[in-house]
Formats: sequence, C-alpha cells, structure tokens
Amino acid sequence: MRRLLFFLLIFIAGNSACNSLMGQGIEDLVKNRNAGIYEKRITFERKPTVLPGVREADVIWSKTVWRLVDMREKANQHFYFPKTEVQGRINLINLLLKGIKANTILAFEAPILDNNEFVTPMSYDQVKAQFGAGTKTVMRRNFENGQMEPVTIQQEIPTDEVKQLMIKEIWYFDKQKSSLQVRILGICPIRVYFRDEDTAQEIPLRKKLFWVYYPEIRTLLAKNESLNASNGARNFSFDDLFLIRNFDGYIIKEENVYDNRDILSYATGEYASQESERIKTAIFNFEQDLWEY
Repeated sequence: MRRLLFFLLIFIAGNSACNSLMGQGIEDLVKNRNAGIYEKRITFERKPTVLPGVREADVIWSKTVWRLVDMREKANQHFYFPKTEVQGRINLINLLLKGIKANTILAFEAPILDNNEFVTPMSYDQVKAQFGAGTKTVMRRNFENGQMEPVTIQQEIPTDEVKQLMIKEIWYFDKQKSSLQVRILGICPIRVYFRDEDTAQEIPLRKKLFWVYYPEIRTLLAKNESLNASNGARNFSFDDLFLIRNFDGYIIKEENVYDNRDILSYATGEYASQESERIKTAIFNFEQDLWEY
C-alpha cells in the first residue's frame, strides 16, 4: 500500500512538472517564432547620440525655418508605416502617443501662430480630443422595431489620418567648426482628414495636433526602430533618421519681421514653391559665399 502511494505521488509530481515545462516551452516557442533567429537588444537599449555643445560666441549666423514633410511620399513612408505593430516596430505617431500616454514625453498645444510652440502643455486626454476621439452619438436603426435611435459609440484615435509633419529647425554657421550646421527643435504631427458630412471628400482639412520638443524626445526615438528596406539586420532608429536627415520636405516659413508669417500668406501656387526654393538656396549659398575658390 505504501509502495503504491509512493508511486502515485511520483506520478502526480512528474505530471505537474511536465505540464509546467510544456506550458513554458510553448510560451518560449511563440516568442522565438515572433523574434526571429535572435533576440534584438541593441536598438532597444540604445541611447541617443550625444551632440556637441554650441557656444553663442561661435554662432555668427542663424536662421529658423519650418519645414513640411508629407509622410505619404515614398522618401518619408518609414515614418508612416507600419500602421499596426509589426515585430515590435510601430510608426512615429503611435510612438509619440505612447510616450505622451506614459508621461515620458510632454506635448504642447499647437498655436495658430507658431511663435511659441513650447509654452502650454497638453494632457493625453487633450491630445485625444485633438483627434476627435471620445464618445459620439450617432443615429442607428433598431432592427427590432425598425426605428432610428441615438447610440453612443467610443471613437478610437485615427492615427492613420496623421499624414504630415511640421518640423521646426535652426540652421547656423559655427565658426569653430567652419561649417553650416542644423538642429531640429520641434515636431508637430498634422492630421489630414475629411468632415463626416463631406460625402464628396474633395477638399481635405489639415489640423496641427500638438508640438513635441525634439531634444526631449530623443531618448524615446533612439530606442525604437524603423525598418531598413535594404538591410533588416541594421534598422535605423527614429533618432537616426532625423539626425542623418533621411526625409524629404519643403520650407513653408522662415523667421521674419512680419510675425513669422508663412509663405502661403503672401504667395500661392508656383510662386509659393519658388519662394520656398529661394529660402533653401539662400541658406546653402551663405556657406558657399564664405569661401574663395
């Protein structure tokens, strides 16, 4: 009897251990299948590249400009995709929203006149309100009685409607390095959408959602990567993409005496494009004119 009880206890203990190992093995198997042939750590443990300090005495010229980046263009799609998480990668707007929700980065209101972008902080709920997310009452048909009745629904954040970025940057000439340098100061996501009542969907609306101060979000950007289509083993972090200026955009405004008015306030169509190119060329020529050949 004692021997039978002994073997029964051994069988129960062994069966329990086997089930535990099997469960742990399945979890590891699923994790390994999603991770690939190795576990990625380098990117997710990275810190942002330390930028050299800038002394006021060394800056002999500077110009602040605002640049518009359309993420629908092929050169900028690494900011827009993936729309949903893929192998730990998310797109730029979802990353910023994740940081704002976790209070690791701070969002600021986007004023109509972009003279003071980093003044009024915003909460995550205020950011959601900018997207129009929240509760909404719509009319739906009740299939039991056939009548139209008001129904309250919860709207999600339409992150796929964020299709443009406004980048504030400062170009300056550093006499210590004898070269023209650029630093990004802030990023503002722009929502491009149509009104619910606009059935034709001919004229999209553009809305600046919030500003983030770039030097403060670099830690978050450095720990998250975007797919490198040429080499998946060497993906770039979002901080890398901004530092090496792996994006294409055009200038929409430069600092000026007219309350920093934008180009579209005094030029349209082809003339606006020519004015944007003129500002870009003037920045480039400043450095070239300092040298004699």
